[in-house]
Amino acid sequence: MSINPSTAQLRIRLLVARADFDLKVDLQLPGRGIVVLFGASGSGKTTLLRSVAGLLRPSRGLIQLGDTTWQDDGKQIFVPPWQRNIGYVFQEASLFAHLDVRRNLRYGLERGASKGTAEPSALQRTIDLLGIDHLLGREPSSLSGGERQRVAIARALATQPRLLLLDEPLAALDHARRQEILPWLERMRDELNIPMIYVTHSADELARLADHLVVLERGTVKADGPAHEVLARTDAPVIRGDEAGALLLGHVAQIDAAWHLARVQFAGGSLWVRDSAMSVGQSVRLRVLARDVSLMTSEPSNTSIQNHLEGRIEAIAKDVHPSQALVKVRVGDSALLARVTARAIHALALKIDTAVWVQVKSVAVMGGLSG
Repeated sequence: MSINPSTAQLRIRLLVARADFDLKVDLQLPGRGIVVLFGASGSGKTTLLRSVAGLLRPSRGLIQLGDTTWQDDGKQIFVPPWQRNIGYVFQEASLFAHLDVRRNLRYGLERGASKGTAEPSALQRTIDLLGIDHLLGREPSSLSGGERQRVAIARALATQPRLLLLDEPLAALDHARRQEILPWLERMRDELNIPMIYVTHSADELARLADHLVVLERGTVKADGPAHEVLARTDAPVIRGDEAGALLLGHVAQIDAAWHLARVQFAGGSLWVRDSAMSVGQSVRLRVLARDVSLMTSEPSNTSIQNHLEGRIEAIAKDVHPSQALVKVRVGDSALLARVTARAIHALALKIDTAVWVQVKSVAVMGGLSG
């Protein structure tokens, strides 16, 4: 499925004066897949999103998607939000309570028609993509939180936007409802040829959805790049504590039906993971937490841990507690993080460029990859 295909890059250069700090960004973002804006509450994520949508006018700004300019102060251009052809999904679904799901979606289609972008067949494709056909006759009050948010996303997509903005769309949902909707968001990422900017401060959502990652801290971009590269940084760790870890991009190379396992090949090696109805050739992303990685200076033997990889230490950084360190190990063209004690660093004489064996105790399969 492809809605309004675009590979054009998104250019965002903004200065927004705030009471506590200024939001100042200069970004060149990919025109496909999900860009995640990540950071603590109050770091400027929603301010950036609202500026892109035109709901907030920056002190200075340049916002372009390919050859379309929505703001350029140098040329005195400021396109109002209703003319930007941007879809926006808020934390709360904000459906019209007096309209059933079908008529809520028709409203989105009519908005697209007023801008000349609507295509009725695209609405049906969106309904199929988000699995909401059985909800069309229901009232919003009868829907679960996850169902309401899927309808809200479908309504935003019905306008066939050039860009989709999602402002913490799962924040108002409990854990069960979040797990219910995340696979649909992954499917959107994989099947829609449309750029999306997704705001979150959830490490789980970041690991599952992000193609590109922008980390904000008090209005400043602290990191920007492909998600798997940014997450492996030790000079400015994006996620600390028990959630720290690396993201590996790979494909299923082998299925071991006898033991219900799948071998996932990535740039640098392979890992055995639990088979959850995967197929050979399928693209997947793996999340390996630093707490589940141990290091040895000789090849492991007689161990229950099945995943062993050869690597070389690239960086050693302090962790959240002085007794521990975060070690970045280069494995081929990929990187893993390991949390080890400072005492172990000393005892094993670990330093930059030391050859090590990596033992991976647990791997989380995060779903497919965007093409």
